[in-house]
Amino acid sequence: MKFAIQINASPYRSNAGYTAYQFINAALAAGHQVFRVFFYQDGIYHAFKYATPPDDELQFTAQWSELARLHQIDLVVCISAAQRRGLLCSDEAKRQGKQDNDLAEGFRISGLGQLVEATLEADRFIVFG
Repeated sequence: MKFAIQINASPYRSNAGYTAYQFINAALAAGHQVFRVFFYQDGIYHAFKYATPPDDELQFTAQWSELARLHQIDLVVCISAAQRRGLLCSDEAKRQGKQDNDLAEGFRISGLGQLVEATLEADRFIVFG
């Protein structure tokens, strides 16, 4: 089965993102495909490169980056939600006159068209948060 996932909740205000992460690992272990994870609303906080939680807490951003690297999962961050919350990729940072790229490895910025495409391509679309 081919899954597309949407995450709406911040990693530090809800366990929805971690639940999604566990679901994705279980689905992959069972032989299913997860081809896109779309981070929307406060879910975009999973993609901040400079998030530095204490060492004894889960490192959500690093875990997502590693998952994407190992399984070629497309991690898409909604551009509108990201801009509202100050998350900029290098292209958008330049356009806005900012100096830094805040987007973690393995994530990319795109629009809601990627979400629509995911719902059309997937056998199942699941929203967390």
